[in-house]
Amino acid sequence: MPFARLATATTATCHIGLGLAAVGRPGYINLGRDEDLGADRSVAALRARTHELLDAAYAQGVRYFDAARSYGRSEEFLADWLNARPDVQDVVVGSKWGYTYTAGWSTEAERHEVKDHGLATYERQRAETDALLGDRLDLYQIHSVTPDSPALTDKELHARLAEAAAGGLTVGFSTSGPAQADAIRAALAVTVDGEPLFRTVQSTYNVLEHSAGPALAEAHDAGLTVIVKEGMANGRLAGPNAPEALRAVAAETGLGCDAVALAWILSRPWVGVVLSGAATVTQLASNLHAPAVDLDAEQMTRLATLTEDPSAYWQRRGELPWH
Repeated sequence: MPFARLATATTATCHIGLGLAAVGRPGYINLGRDEDLGADRSVAALRARTHELLDAAYAQGVRYFDAARSYGRSEEFLADWLNARPDVQDVVVGSKWGYTYTAGWSTEAERHEVKDHGLATYERQRAETDALLGDRLDLYQIHSVTPDSPALTDKELHARLAEAAAGGLTVGFSTSGPAQADAIRAALAVTVDGEPLFRTVQSTYNVLEHSAGPALAEAHDAGLTVIVKEGMANGRLAGPNAPEALRAVAAETGLGCDAVALAWILSRPWVGVVLSGAATVTQLASNLHAPAVDLDAEQMTRLATLTEDPSAYWQRRGELPWH
């Protein structure tokens, strides 16, 4: 498995990955992103920013990079960066299929992405991903599986994914929505010829929404690598948006709210990688302080009081504007 490369890494930041959702396209739902990126959202500007972030992340020990077909030109930007650095061979590259980017490089589009977990979409997007990332792709994930996703029951799709796995590609899935735990457990039950199909799971998990925790622990115990996304709750746990309890704990540690929020996630023994969704090098540097945060039991208890009802959390997330 490609994630075995991380098992032998010695840097403290090797279990933090860089997700490209916020910089691969001009519009996204992270709070504060309008100030982070400024007015220039051209392809050239975001390509340069992505490369700057990738350079900084790699230099500081980050070894997992996460893109998706629906993240605008994230795969293209990542491929350009990899092609310009042939000596970089120790990274793990993941992407996702299942959403099609439809915004046409506009922040004002009525719909920014369209979901389809059908076999035809997989085959089309797999070809598109291969054209950009080729054999540098290590992990291909079904994007945002929910309990009603046809990807959980489509045997023909399962067979095609198993073929990809037999060819050396790691097959995984991501989840979203208030029923993440149900989706995870359903995916764990998917087999092809008696063997589990999925080897990784990527889920939303943070101090506000951690209902998927027990299911993610089960996935880890079943041998899957767990990747945590949206650890900052799309900016709700950063800086001025952070709840008072988080700001208080951050003040006690002398580090940022973001580092504390990510450290809370890293304290889970079943977490393989937690993603930084940084849009600036300064944010990335702050995120990468997370391994240095040592939270005591009392601080962990205070942070646990921030939990929200999953339905309320996902409703709030769905109302966030595309900046």
